[in-house]
Amino acid sequence: MTDEPVVEPTGATHTPILRVVKGDLTAEELAALVAVVAARNAAAANAAARTEPAQRSEWGHPARQVRAPHVVGPDQWRRSAFGR
Repeated sequence: MTDEPVVEPTGATHTPILRVVKGDLTAEELAALVAVVAARNAAAANAAARTEPAQRSEWGHPARQVRAPHVVGPDQWRRSAFGR
């Protein structure tokens, strides 16, 4: 069972995704086989899409862009860089 390219009547070539190598399938049996494989592929794609998104880094969180107002007073330039 090798993946030999298939030449289309238009001249384009592609490698088949599914190939029956043994047996004599009718058109209905082949359609059922393709439907089952497509359904399994869709179910796997949906399961992969339902996974939780990656945890967002706190470094780039929009809440970090909001700062407390600077307070005028003695030694406030030093305290402005640190939380109160």
